[in-house]
Amino acid sequence: MRIVGPHCCGNCRYDSPVPPAQSIHRIGLLTGGGDCPGINAVIRAVTKTAIFQHNLRVFGIEDGFQGLLENRLRELAASDVSGILTLGGTILGATNKCDPSRVFAGNDAGGAPTFVNKINLCLQTIRNHELDALIVVGGDGTMNCAAPFVQAGVRCIGVPKTIDNDIVGTDITFGFTTAYTTATLSLDRLHSTAASHHRVMVCEVMGRNAGWLALHAGVSSGADVILIPEIPYDINSVCRFVESRRARPTGFSIVVVAEGAKPIGGAPLVTKVDPTNADPIKLGGIGEHLAAQIGELTGLETRITVLGHVLRGGPPVAADRILATRFGHHAMQLLMSGAHGRMVVMHQGELDSINLLHVANKQRLVPRDHPLIATARAVRTNFGD
Repeated sequence: MRIVGPHCCGNCRYDSPVPPAQSIHRIGLLTGGGDCPGINAVIRAVTKTAIFQHNLRVFGIEDGFQGLLENRLRELAASDVSGILTLGGTILGATNKCDPSRVFAGNDAGGAPTFVNKINLCLQTIRNHELDALIVVGGDGTMNCAAPFVQAGVRCIGVPKTIDNDIVGTDITFGFTTAYTTATLSLDRLHSTAASHHRVMVCEVMGRNAGWLALHAGVSSGADVILIPEIPYDINSVCRFVESRRARPTGFSIVVVAEGAKPIGGAPLVTKVDPTNADPIKLGGIGEHLAAQIGELTGLETRITVLGHVLRGGPPVAADRILATRFGHHAMQLLMSGAHGRMVVMHQGELDSINLLHVANKQRLVPRDHPLIATARAVRTNFGD
C-alpha cells in the first residue's frame, strides 16, 4: 500500500512518508559523485551539529547511493569526524557510477544495455535503519539521483559539491577554490620552464562542459590564452596570437584549455562512452590535440600537461574549509526547520536554499559577458575567438 506524508505531492510511486521535523532522530549522510576537497568538512559539520545541537544519531552511507543499494551504513560518532577537517577526499567513499533509478542489469540479446529501477530497494534500506532524513552531498548528477527520493516523500537536503563550480543556483561550490588554486600553482611552474625554453605550454584542466575552472586558473596565473567551452575557438586565431608573442624576449605562451573546449562548429573531444555509467560521457584529449595543431601550424615547440585528477585531491584551502563547514551547518538548520527537498546555496554572499529538483541534471555555465572574461580581455588574454 502506498503511504504519503504531509509534504508529499500525492503522485509518488514509492512507499515513504515525510516525518514532521520534530520527529527526526536518525539521519543518513552520503557523498555522491566524484571526490573533491572539502567533503570531509561537510561530514564533520553535519555530524557534530546533529549530535551536539540536536541530539541526533547520524549514519554514514558508504560509497554514495551504492551504499543504500547494498545496505552499507555505519553510525558516526563525534570522534569519527574529529581531525578530518583538513583531509581531502571523503571518509565515506563516493562513486559516480550509481543511479538507483537506473541500475545496469546486463545486456539484452542484441547486446544493448538494460537497466532496472531499484529506488524501492534503497527506500527499504532507509526504513530498515529507521532514517528520518537524508543529507546528500554532491553535484548535479547526485541531485538528479536524489530527486526520486524527494518525490517519494523522503526528507532530503542537498549540499552542492564540485570542483567545476557548475551547479545551478549557487554562486560557488566548495572544492572549486582549492581546485583552481592547485591549477594556478601548477601553471606558475609551467611559466618558468616555458620561459626558459621559449615554448608554448598547453595545460588541460577539468570542468566538463563549464569553463569556470579554466577561466579562474588562467586569470590567476596570467595565462596568455584561455579556451573554455562557452566560447568556441578558432585555431587560426590562437596560432596567430602565440606567433605574435614569439618576437618577445622570452617568446613563450601559456595556453589553458578546459576539457570541454571545442572549435567553432565542432564538438568536445570524448575519450570514452560507457552507456552503463550514470555519467556516460568522459571528456578529454583536447590538450594533446590542441598542442599538436599549434606545433604543426606555427612550428613552435609545444608541450602538453594534463592536470587531471590532481585537481580533485589534497587538503582543501582555508576558504573551502569555511564554506564547506557553513554549508554543512546550514543543511542541518534547514532540516531541523522542517525544510524538505531543498539544496543549500550561496547567493550574493549569503546562505540560502533552492528547490533541489530545480538543480537536477542542469549545469551553470560561464556567461560570455562575465566580468572576469572582460577583465582578462583587457590585459590582452586571448580566448580564441
